[in-house]
Amino acid sequence: MSQNQDSEVPVIEIRNLHKAYAQLEVIRGVDLVAKRGHVVSLIGSSGSGKSTLLRCCNLLEDSQQGEIVFSGEPVRWKGTGAARVPADRAQVTRLRTNLSMVFQQFNLWSHLTILQNVMEAPVHVLKRDPAQVEERARQLLAKVGIGDKADAWPAQLSGGQQQRAAIARALCMEPKALLLDEPTSALDPELQQEVVRVIKDLAAEHRTMLLVTHDMRLAADVSDHVVFLHQGRIEEEGPPAQLFSAPRSERLRQFLSATMAN
Repeated sequence: MSQNQDSEVPVIEIRNLHKAYAQLEVIRGVDLVAKRGHVVSLIGSSGSGKSTLLRCCNLLEDSQQGEIVFSGEPVRWKGTGAARVPADRAQVTRLRTNLSMVFQQFNLWSHLTILQNVMEAPVHVLKRDPAQVEERARQLLAKVGIGDKADAWPAQLSGGQQQRAAIARALCMEPKALLLDEPTSALDPELQQEVVRVIKDLAAEHRTMLLVTHDMRLAADVSDHVVFLHQGRIEEEGPPAQLFSAPRSERLRQFLSATMAN
């Protein structure tokens, strides 16, 4: 495959995905594409399936039906329905190294310094040279504005600083895509803006991102494509200018009206 053809292959492609917990169907036949260098935002009410879709994408949750394809490589499955699981755990591990996840609650290791948190996976999972990883980790901490916190412990940082450390940790894996699950929702408004600035900078660098967010302004500012989920299905999707200024769906109009009112 030529370099030009490779650049046209979506980093993430989801086809007809279904996910249920017992009798509760959470994802009901979702199709989604994240092209290289694009930001796709997932919006919708609580319980609409946004975070579950992201966790299925990262193979933290097993889906019962549908295909998940990373850079042209489909996940291999065995079994059907509730018994379906990935067929090749080595493939899952390898694919996950190219999909770095940033969680709502930071998930930093409390017994490691910030620098050690950022270095941990590249050194121990990817087996990269510690000296080179440390240099890169310090660059990334400076990039997200907390270069002076490298030797601090997570508990010594504010929530906004911890989330920026978590983003640096994700970036240090040099992933093909970043998956961000409500990265600002656990923060107060002032600290949210610290993280929003970092996400905007990453979007300006044309990093591939799949972003679950309740922040409509952020979604409008950074997205190439916005997906509105309702009850596990895509109710409407399109460019942010279209969705936010001229929504076609009555349900999306109601959602935006309620969201903007808050």
